[in-house]
Amino acid sequence: MFLLIANYRVEVVSDPYVTSVIESLPEVDVAIVPGTSKLLSNGAPNQYYSFRIYTAVKLYENGKINHFLLSGDHSREGYNEPEDMKQSLIEGGVPDSAITLDYAGFDTYDSMIRAKEVFGQQSFIVVSQEFQNERAVYIARSFGIDAFGYNAQNVEAYGDFLTKVREFFARGKAFAEVILGVRPTFLGEKVDLN
Repeated sequence: MFLLIANYRVEVVSDPYVTSVIESLPEVDVAIVPGTSKLLSNGAPNQYYSFRIYTAVKLYENGKINHFLLSGDHSREGYNEPEDMKQSLIEGGVPDSAITLDYAGFDTYDSMIRAKEVFGQQSFIVVSQEFQNERAVYIARSFGIDAFGYNAQNVEAYGDFLTKVREFFARGKAFAEVILGVRPTFLGEKVDLN
């Protein structure tokens, strides 16, 4: 019952603010791109990553945002989601000056809270697949952030059913974290994006 309520709340809260239509998005200063691995465990390109980068570049080219906050995992040597995303965005035509890296975005909850608490952002667009955008926007708006989600193409080929099962439980975790006001793994000193 708790998980059903959690999933319902995530969808109800986020629904008006998550879209695949770029024209329906407001113009804000910052977009957050949550991290994911660039490559799959077999060494093949990760399409979740590729579609996310493509969508982020499109958002920038359309003038909807001016700056990217790339929030991902860099907790071990040789694995650096923010730096990988930065290089891919630069290859896509985004200038280095329009990119800031958050190395402690270990999960969606941490990324949203750190965007406000560390990087001072009160409004932003999240660029990810729809299922993650819904959860991210729910978390952000639960903490008074004016957040929107711009959907990258989903990847059906990677076991879409398993992704939905994982997301069902991830929403339960996010719902509990919001209720309890859980603090991110790391906060640290404030960073000015300007």
